[in-house]
Amino acid sequence: MKNFMSEVAVLFSYPKNLIILVIRLILAYGFATPALLKINNLEDTVTWFDSMSIPLPFLSTYLVSSIETMGIIFLFLGLFTRYISLLLSCVMIGAIFFVHIDNGFSVADNGFEIPLYYLLFLVFLASFGAGKYSLDRVLFKDGLHD
Repeated sequence: MKNFMSEVAVLFSYPKNLIILVIRLILAYGFATPALLKINNLEDTVTWFDSMSIPLPFLSTYLVSSIETMGIIFLFLGLFTRYISLLLSCVMIGAIFFVHIDNGFSVADNGFEIPLYYLLFLVFLASFGAGKYSLDRVLFKDGLHD
C-alpha cells in the first residue's frame, strides 16, 4: 500500500508546476477588469470607496488600484509572487468585508464567494510560490521565491 501511495504522489507531482502557472494566469486575468475599472475611473472609485465607509478612501483607491495593477503584471510573469499574493490577499479580505459580506455567500447575490476563491488561490501562491515556470525561479535560485 505504501508503494502504491508513493506512485500516486509521483503521478500527481508531474502537472504541479503547470497547475501553478494556470492559477497565476487565471488570477492575473481575473484582476484585469477590476483594476482597469478603478484606474480609468479613479474619482468615481474614491466616491464608491467613501460610500462603503472604507477608511481613507482616496489613499485606499490608489493603493488598491496599484496593488491590483502590479498583481496582474507580477502574477503573469511569476515575479515576486509570494509578496504580491500577500498584498492581493489583503485586497480580497477588504473586498469581502467592505463590499460583499452583507450580500451573503452566493455570487448570484454579489456575495463573497468569488473573492473567497481568489483569496484561497492567493494564499496557495503565497505558500508555495510561483512554480517552475516563473521569473522567480529564474532570478532567485536560492529557493526563497520558488
